[in-house]
Amino acid sequence: MAGKADWNPIVWSYLLCIGAGAAVLAYAGLPQPWDALVADLVATLVIFAFSLRYRNSSFYDAYWSVIPPLLAVYWMAMHAPALDSPRAMLVMVLVWLWAIRLTTNWAVHWGGLSHEDWRYPIVRARAGKAAVLADLFGIHLFPTVQVFLGCLPIYAVMSRADVPLNALDALAAIVTIGAIAIETLADLQLHAFIAKRRPGEFITTGLWAWSRHPNYFGELSFWWGLMLFGLAVAPDQWTWIVPGALAMTGMFVFASIPFMDQRSIERRPAYREHMQRVSALVPLPPKRPHSSGERRA
Repeated sequence: MAGKADWNPIVWSYLLCIGAGAAVLAYAGLPQPWDALVADLVATLVIFAFSLRYRNSSFYDAYWSVIPPLLAVYWMAMHAPALDSPRAMLVMVLVWLWAIRLTTNWAVHWGGLSHEDWRYPIVRARAGKAAVLADLFGIHLFPTVQVFLGCLPIYAVMSRADVPLNALDALAAIVTIGAIAIETLADLQLHAFIAKRRPGEFITTGLWAWSRHPNYFGELSFWWGLMLFGLAVAPDQWTWIVPGALAMTGMFVFASIPFMDQRSIERRPAYREHMQRVSALVPLPPKRPHSSGERRA
């Protein structure tokens, strides 16, 4: 578990990055919503500086869930009518609920400054002499741009508060609330399993019996829910409301899931057979009933 000495640099890095982003919003004089994008990128550079200083790119891990609720607050503050909009208030509550849960999950299970996500060294090693650039663009800036695109539906909701509620809002609420519930349950089941697992075992119970990555499914569903809220207020603006959720989907389907599955195969040979029966992302009934052999190395 992380000690006090580990938390101090993390806290300072996020205070400074938020301060830097706020300074851009206050003094840069850029048009909305692109002022928020520039502020987001500047804040990311602050986190990147700490990642270099401490040789640990996991400084960025909490950024994914810390910044979206702050963007929501800023955009609501810039559009006063949103304060009286049921849709805007609902989106604000859901974004903060998602962010608090995800950030808490990270904080509770963070291993301290000595811990770095296992994928980051691989990214840097594959880049060779361009390791620093791979770190900057691949681990820091690329996810920042993806999350910002995913947050643009929030901007649509806050800036178009006069649009009446409609049927798409109901669907968006169901998807977003369901996404938070699924991701929460998947994480709880995973951590409970990790606390008791034996060498070579992998989780095949609960939501994980129907999906190899139900936590990813919950995360993606959250962004799709936000997209639906955006389309509810501005269906004609789909060209900038939809890409965020699509980009998230592409990242998880073509990068994150293959990365995780390959690591599991290398560490647990029985996982290959598990992959043939259990859906990668969307929870679906497994192709065959579970057998006790699944839980062996």
